[in-house]
Amino acid sequence: MEAFFRTHKYLVEHIGSSVRRELMDEIDWSSRLIGIKGSRGVGKTTFLLQYAKENFGTDRACLYINLNHFYFTDHSLRDFATEFCQKGGKTLLIDQVFKYPYWSEDLKYCYENLQDLKIVFTGSSVMRLKEENPVLSGIVDSYNLRGFSFREFLNLMAGTNFRSYKLEEILTDHVEIAEEICSKIKPLAFFQDYLHHGFYPFFLEKRNFSENLLKTMNMMLEVDIVFLKQIELTYLSKIRKLLYLLAVNAPCAPNVSQLANEINTSRATVVNYIKYLKDARLINMLYAVDEEFPKKPSMVYMHNTNLMFPIRPAKVEQQSIRETFFYNTLHKDNRLNKSKEKNFQFLVNQRYGFRIGDKTMRIKHISDHYYAMDDLEIGKDCIIPLWLFGFLY
Repeated sequence: MEAFFRTHKYLVEHIGSSVRRELMDEIDWSSRLIGIKGSRGVGKTTFLLQYAKENFGTDRACLYINLNHFYFTDHSLRDFATEFCQKGGKTLLIDQVFKYPYWSEDLKYCYENLQDLKIVFTGSSVMRLKEENPVLSGIVDSYNLRGFSFREFLNLMAGTNFRSYKLEEILTDHVEIAEEICSKIKPLAFFQDYLHHGFYPFFLEKRNFSENLLKTMNMMLEVDIVFLKQIELTYLSKIRKLLYLLAVNAPCAPNVSQLANEINTSRATVVNYIKYLKDARLINMLYAVDEEFPKKPSMVYMHNTNLMFPIRPAKVEQQSIRETFFYNTLHKDNRLNKSKEKNFQFLVNQRYGFRIGDKTMRIKHISDHYYAMDDLEIGKDCIIPLWLFGFLY
């Protein structure tokens, strides 16, 4: 166990001074079993270490472990946690929990038998901690860690400390909010960089971002889908090709029959694969009102704008980027559906219609209808700068 304490001490002391994630204040830290899900690359490990540094420093009451460690091939998590408690441990931070075969059973054992121990663990976005895991149902509090918002990216790059806003605040007070922000900084000077590489925190690493993102995308396919969904490895090539076909056309209304022919599988399998890609945070699905999976989606978008560039960097259309950014930043706390109205792409919370575009859009003043406009610092009336929606979290 001393080796784990040494590793913990080193990691906490050398954690970068990255932007503080808003999720840190949304979690009920009094819970004894907390699961933090998120797609690969959004900073789950850093989040755990920042929590440790902020609340414990190198106090041995808290310990970070990674279940990818070979130690856990021959030792049980429940025995490790028991020994940790006997040595005065209070908070165990567990990374990559799915790499351990009996993780849910051992977490339940620890919850029921180690009453003084708090466990915070990270897992893949495809894991269903409550819906599909009866072992942990009723005892785990689950949260989602997303990639950087434009606000978080801006605060990091410019050294600012802007707060987030609710959607209703932006709809009502967007002019005043934008004026306040623009009096301190020029957000459009940072916006294109965010769209290209600002969602995933690893852009801060001194490595080629596009190559790193391609590697991450392949790991999402190989581990978060094939491994966790227990799909035979022989089908990986079909899923990779499906992602490529969707990516080069996104946003698009998927032709399931054509896609099934392209990857040589059934329509039902294509729809399931699309759902897996969505769970892995590689794509987003947009449905008409009152429709949902297993029906095919009305539209498929890439999950975030960063994912659009590695596959076809020379052919990414600006309008596609705009719509993808809007969907990604709103769907954390809002429900999005395909709009029934011509020229409006989204219906938000079954009330607000949104058209996404640039200054060439023709504006019609209709109640509860708004225009998210690119290349605009400050809006007016129903016209809102697109970048400002990046302040929703």
